[in-house]
Amino acid sequence: MTDIDFSGVFPAMVTPFTEDNEIDTETLREDAQRLEKAGVDGLVPVGSTGESATLSHAEHVEVIEAVVDAVEDVPVIAGTGSNNTAEALDLSQQAADAGADALLLISPYYNKPEPEGMYQHYKAVADAVDVPQIVYNVPSRTGRNIEVETAVRLAEHDNIRGYKAASGDLNRISEVIERTREEDFAVLSGDDGLTLPTLSVGGHGAISVVANVEPERTCAMVGAALEGDYAFARALHHELAPLVRQLFVETNPIPVKAAMEIRGYAPGRIRSPLTELSDEHREELAARLAELDGEPATPDEAEVPN
Repeated sequence: MTDIDFSGVFPAMVTPFTEDNEIDTETLREDAQRLEKAGVDGLVPVGSTGESATLSHAEHVEVIEAVVDAVEDVPVIAGTGSNNTAEALDLSQQAADAGADALLLISPYYNKPEPEGMYQHYKAVADAVDVPQIVYNVPSRTGRNIEVETAVRLAEHDNIRGYKAASGDLNRISEVIERTREEDFAVLSGDDGLTLPTLSVGGHGAISVVANVEPERTCAMVGAALEGDYAFARALHHELAPLVRQLFVETNPIPVKAAMEIRGYAPGRIRSPLTELSDEHREELAARLAELDGEPATPDEAEVPN
């Protein structure tokens, strides 16, 4: 099994599409290289932000292979979750065969398993596929929380190495961190607005949407917090906050794909049933991006509270 440091910033990558609604592999490769050059600690293709729900299994593999082939020194964490355990197993094995270094598995959605079913689902994949795996709790999309007890049980499995926290409940996140401190287990923020608070209670980093368009600032913020420089981390948190709010005014990844297009990184095309960002929100998004043009703040510019 690959040894991966799950600390730092891991952009949840978008999937660019051509005018014919096919995977734009050339732009995808360029984007992966741009993010690696910006200093991120890994890449997360084919997650929710990557529109995995509208990709075929063959397209999943195509995206993973393109990202793996594009980068040199950062791990690739492929989204392979499903509400069907057999399908999650198949996707996970295909991702591992395609060269993914680790896996991110959203909890089963729609069918809303009980805690034991949730545990057995993740255990089945971890038993069968020998690569590091991150469980992903996002009840706003799945309709069910991964209970703290379940997360703690899963952390005991050698292949389950992390937890992406996107419940919006800092008490729940803090308890998972508290109760898994003795395990080789990373808790990563899955909510950009809560990344700094999560780090403050012992989190290890973020699987981030905003890092697609502001990787340098996001890496600087997370890095500063991990080193204990909370004055600088707070300054960057507040610098990024207006953009973070704007990236979620409509369903993710609608705004971030628009932001990528505004910045010239990738086309804003998005697959149905999602639609492109409204004109009103696009104008506001462009304004927030313009405010951030230029170099990030430096530690010397951070305001230290009295």
